[in-house]
Amino acid sequence: MGHITTIGFDADDTLWHNERFFQLTQTRFTELLSDHAEPARLADRLLAAERRNLGHYGFGVKGFTLSMIETAIEVTEGRVPASVISELLAAGQAMLRHPIELLPAAQETVAALAGRYRLLLITKGDLLDQERKLAQSGLGDLFDAVEIVSDKQAETYARLFARHGSGVGEGLMVGNSLKSDVLPMLAAGGWGAHVPHALTWALEDAAPPQAHPRFATIGGLDELPHWLDQITGTSGS
Repeated sequence: MGHITTIGFDADDTLWHNERFFQLTQTRFTELLSDHAEPARLADRLLAAERRNLGHYGFGVKGFTLSMIETAIEVTEGRVPASVISELLAAGQAMLRHPIELLPAAQETVAALAGRYRLLLITKGDLLDQERKLAQSGLGDLFDAVEIVSDKQAETYARLFARHGSGVGEGLMVGNSLKSDVLPMLAAGGWGAHVPHALTWALEDAAPPQAHPRFATIGGLDELPHWLDQITGTSGS
């Protein structure tokens, strides 16, 4: 049996949709540059730019938009029309204005657990954009603390669960990304619940841990309370 006092939730593609808007914008990016490169080559060049720029811009829409512009300049050898740059900027701004769409059972699950555990929202990305999305989600009042971080590493989770909970050993991290939400949490000594999303950014790909006693993949957020009851030997009724 496990003793869990604090649960951390990822935000993007765990509580609300996110990657679908990046993929729609990337489709438009490909259309705008179709005269200069094949779609597969554009995708590879854009992904390389995103990976290269993470250390400069961090995660989120702004870094993605700058990486699109950088890639457009590269593949056109500096001849990209100003109108294309303008459209890419407009596409990025549209992403920053897009309304939040909660994932199934997000509100119900967080609300059901709020009275039983300390709840943390732990997300990475642009500060202003993540604050906007949380405000629009209507979930903000259900969390005991919100942490918007530049990256998610084992030491990040150790620090945050010590600050807001009773330590990482009694903490659970719930998220759609094995690479960011689960594996570093397990490495820190905590529990990890993977909630797969249909769309995953290539830079978040990772293999699941094998037979780890503190890890599980669940089909959706609605399964989380029952899984918690199983591992803690308690009942939510």
